[in-house]
Amino acid sequence: MTETPAIDRDAAAALMEPLTDIVVQAGAAILAVSRATMLVEGKSDGSPVTEADMAAHRIIADGLAKLAPDIPALSEERTDLAARPYKNSFFLVDPLDGTKEFVAGRDEFTVNVALITHGAPVLGIIAAPALGLLWRGIVGRGAERLLMTKDGKARSAQPIHTRPHPGPRTAWIVAVSRSHGDKRTEAFIAARPGAIRQALGSAVKFGRIAEGGADIYPRLAPTSEWDVAAGHAVVTAAGGRITDSKGAALCFGEAREDFLVPEFIAWGDPAAADQ
Repeated sequence: MTETPAIDRDAAAALMEPLTDIVVQAGAAILAVSRATMLVEGKSDGSPVTEADMAAHRIIADGLAKLAPDIPALSEERTDLAARPYKNSFFLVDPLDGTKEFVAGRDEFTVNVALITHGAPVLGIIAAPALGLLWRGIVGRGAERLLMTKDGKARSAQPIHTRPHPGPRTAWIVAVSRSHGDKRTEAFIAARPGAIRQALGSAVKFGRIAEGGADIYPRLAPTSEWDVAAGHAVVTAAGGRITDSKGAALCFGEAREDFLVPEFIAWGDPAAADQ
């Protein structure tokens, strides 16, 4: 078992600004890659990886090594470096979440960085560089959305909060994946008559929940820890809750096969998870 420091919320708060700078730099590197001429390769699982993924990965890996050399980092692009499980704290990184969106020429792709302590995300940053948006939060300290230029130099931050669901007679606004669907998730949505679907790519869906633009984001099929962790922290910091389909909490950094999260539901209103 890898012995690492346990980072509390005070220490996480001190890391937020430099981590944001690293994420913004990674986003700028992605935007600098020409989608028309970039190299696209396939991973063993069939998902694509591009020059942009690797450029962002290198910036984040170098930045984390300088900022917090004692804290290990697990990145989607270098899972072979992972020593599992982690006892205390580690960074969980997706350098380019929504590669399919990026390759298709759409703007709904993100850079995700989370800090995990004792299995729970305590800090999360989600940047959507092509949209000029960044969501970030520390659990117990609140969340905010930043508006920025594509080079990340101009920033304007505002606090954000999830919204309470207004009641059984009001339609649920459901954030759904533009690229992934499954029968269990569709059945879950269908059980909420009149639900309004918002089709979005990547971790932008978590951002919409955190800022009160949607009520719920269900994914009742397996996905990877690095796809979920930053959004988990941001939504929780904004007042929401993340559970599995039975209402149980998620845990990160355990020795699950292929780093999979079997299922999750992001609830804007925590009380809705208990109904």
